[in-house]
Amino acid sequence: MGKSATQLISIYKRLWAHFGPRHWWPADTPFEVVVGAILTQNTAWTNVERAIANLKKDRVLTPKKLYSLRPSRLASLIKPAGYYNVKTRRLKEFLHLVMEKYDGSLKGLFKKETLSLREELLGVKGIGPETADSIMLYAAGKPIFVVDTYTRRIFSRHRLVGPDISYGDLQAFFMKNLPRRPKLFNEYHALIVETGKRFCKKKPLCDMCPLKEKGIKIS
Repeated sequence: MGKSATQLISIYKRLWAHFGPRHWWPADTPFEVVVGAILTQNTAWTNVERAIANLKKDRVLTPKKLYSLRPSRLASLIKPAGYYNVKTRRLKEFLHLVMEKYDGSLKGLFKKETLSLREELLGVKGIGPETADSIMLYAAGKPIFVVDTYTRRIFSRHRLVGPDISYGDLQAFFMKNLPRRPKLFNEYHALIVETGKRFCKKKPLCDMCPLKEKGIKIS
């Protein structure tokens, strides 16, 4: 095991010991994960929860029902998530793919090989790398590591990567140095998000952080 791999595993163990399992993604079905991944763009998760609660209350949280729903009605239901007109279009684009190409079956879509599935998801207007990878890991169970702003911030502050590293290079850093296990990728990403929210903020709380002894203290 190389130095980077050892460091990544050590950080994972430290975070897991501090926070415990995160049980992320909170959803009843893979389709709910997909909807949440699209709705969470540029908003807080609490807002997404309110939007999804609206969809559940109306009993429309299935590919077929959402696809049949008028755009204006869908926009009204997901309004708490913000940018509701944009997100309505993005959901409809994804639903068009699933309904027209896979007869409404997420299982049919998710049977594709990892790289092929990622390419297809990225071909949907409004789905970028982070959203596609979240869908692949949390809904499809594919071994792909999700990275985000928190990942870049935490690991650049601890000088494991550069502050301007690209999404692809940052993702490759984890994929190269960790066992390719979806459960590990799932838990690690969730722990990173929790660390970023609680401690590694724009103005970091280093003295309280479980990684305090692991790297450089940020002033």
